[in-house]
Amino acid sequence: MTKKTLRVLMPQWQGGDNPNYTFGAELLAWLAPENDQPLVRVRVREDDGVPLANDNGVYGRKELLEQLDAADHLIRAHQPDRVVMFGGDCLVEQAPFAYLNERYEGEMGLIWIDAHSDLVQIDGYDRGHTLPLGNLLGEGDAEFAKRVKMPLKPENVFIAGLSEPTPEEGAIIGEAFERLGISMKETDTAMIQRLGIRTADAQETANSTESIKAWIRESGIKHLAIHVDLDVLDPKEFRSLLFAKPNEPYTYSPPGRLKFARLAELLRELSEETDVVGLGFTEHTPWDAIHLKNMLAQIPILNG
Repeated sequence: MTKKTLRVLMPQWQGGDNPNYTFGAELLAWLAPENDQPLVRVRVREDDGVPLANDNGVYGRKELLEQLDAADHLIRAHQPDRVVMFGGDCLVEQAPFAYLNERYEGEMGLIWIDAHSDLVQIDGYDRGHTLPLGNLLGEGDAEFAKRVKMPLKPENVFIAGLSEPTPEEGAIIGEAFERLGISMKETDTAMIQRLGIRTADAQETANSTESIKAWIRESGIKHLAIHVDLDVLDPKEFRSLLFAKPNEPYTYSPPGRLKFARLAELLRELSEETDVVGLGFTEHTPWDAIHLKNMLAQIPILNG
């Protein structure tokens, strides 16, 4: 029987407080191969220049919860077997992956390909995109986590591509966090150890897929969702990333290390290993296109 695949465009920006994620999501959806898979769009409040309110430790909590509920409603209305998500910040992954885990009776596997774990609350930063994987596990922020009716099993989660900062990066990040008063309630490493989540750092992920394939086989993963935060890529090779903003070095977390060709190879290998039922791409920040779009908006002949 042919499986029904639903594409979802969710140009959410509030989770990272970065309006550029809206255009990045739209461009992702446009770049994807054309086929007969239906595409639905989650309505997202546009940036109106008014700063997001910090509501109980999360900026834009009201908007994020409303958009999460809207995404969940749209997906459930279509009842797909597979979901492809074009985001937006990483929090867009909560609705499709929570739905899919229910669809596959709590036995879905999830591989989180990301330079960061997205497990823990960061005091002083308070952005929702730091928590989607924590929410999906029934941890994270209580108000978001309670919307996950069937939390993922920690043993069914694998985090790949984690970037450890070099000593130089670590010193810069530490200084930036101290200056801004940012700290973690529980480090991602501590939560990973507490829950027993399997991981592969960026170097291991770049060299081999064997540890991931072994996890799939040992855990009996028959249905797999894949999250790709594009920040897992090396910004020296792929420039459409938050880390790679021209003339403005990013110093608050280590950059990704994976090469573009390696990420494509990894996704192909996983698709051959088991049934991929979910795929999400997030945090696309195409700086050149953004700057060109903004420049075109200033030209009189193009404005009426």
